[in-house]
Amino acid sequence: MLTFANNGIRHFFENHCMSRVLVIRFSSIGDIVLTTPVLRCIKKQLPNAEVHFLTKRDFSDVLANNPYIDNTFYVDNNLPEIIRQLKMVGYDYIVDLHHNMRSWKVKRAVRAKKFSFNKLNIEKWIYVNFKINKLPHKHIVDRYFDAISPMGVVNDGQGLDYFINPLDEVDISTFLPASFRQGYVAFVVGAKHATKCLPLEKMKEIISGLKHQVVLLGGFEDKQKGAELQKLFPEKVFNACGITSIGQSASLIKQSKAVITHDTGLMHIAAALRKKIVSVWGNTVPEFGMYPYLPVNSVPFSISEVKNLNCRPCSKIGYNTCPKKHFRCMNDMDIQEIIKNTQHYFETK
Repeated sequence: MLTFANNGIRHFFENHCMSRVLVIRFSSIGDIVLTTPVLRCIKKQLPNAEVHFLTKRDFSDVLANNPYIDNTFYVDNNLPEIIRQLKMVGYDYIVDLHHNMRSWKVKRAVRAKKFSFNKLNIEKWIYVNFKINKLPHKHIVDRYFDAISPMGVVNDGQGLDYFINPLDEVDISTFLPASFRQGYVAFVVGAKHATKCLPLEKMKEIISGLKHQVVLLGGFEDKQKGAELQKLFPEKVFNACGITSIGQSASLIKQSKAVITHDTGLMHIAAALRKKIVSVWGNTVPEFGMYPYLPVNSVPFSISEVKNLNCRPCSKIGYNTCPKKHFRCMNDMDIQEIIKNTQHYFETK
């Protein structure tokens, strides 16, 4: 395998018919969306590059329509077989944006020049356990670009990508009641972990305070929560939880006037769709570097969180229940601030 000085890789791409780049990110929805600037910039700045992506099959829809990906490999419980296929294809470069044991096995088996980023797990552990923040003031997307800088690829500043399948585009004139067609707020009520979600009573406060119609988005596990909110506000709320795919949810976000969302995958899809976002943070913190990532001078976003809690962050991921039992990171949330920011975003172009 050839090796290059930092400024020699672009020259290599420009003078060879084709070079293959394998990008690895196994999960989850938001984390995969956060890799999309890297895919776009590799493809557009290294024009002879063929970009392949390795992920879990569960997330196939997230990247299915991305024009910057030439081929996708899906791993379930078949890693040895996938590695065999990758070795047969052959790669010049592997960009590891997951950096775990599974991706290490791929890198060990497939000969290529490798690039990976520092997950900063030690720094996150120190922050969670001792509340000492040693993390860089840098978004994870920018850290991805630091990792691939030897390839001669730079961040184009255009933010994230999410490409909706035309079959997933929702016709709101038939899908939503007539009262929603003049505009609505998309409210992402779920998240993978309960400590990332506002309690139901706080969601009720928000919806009660908003002047506009609200479409609830979430998974099947959020359907009952959504049903309770729709029952309480039958003329104001439409519950789409559990009845729309990820692509259809993205379409409803795209057509909304503003988005309220927890720290979850649909937050990053909303950012990719250049929506005005009110992001709500519980046990996780924006300092982890995964807040909404938008193009420079793009639409605004806000961060709603309870600062100066000595128990926060309690995890870099989340829990099913608050370890301290008081759940102050959500119970003490300034609901009026969320309402105010949402109304402002809704009413301004």
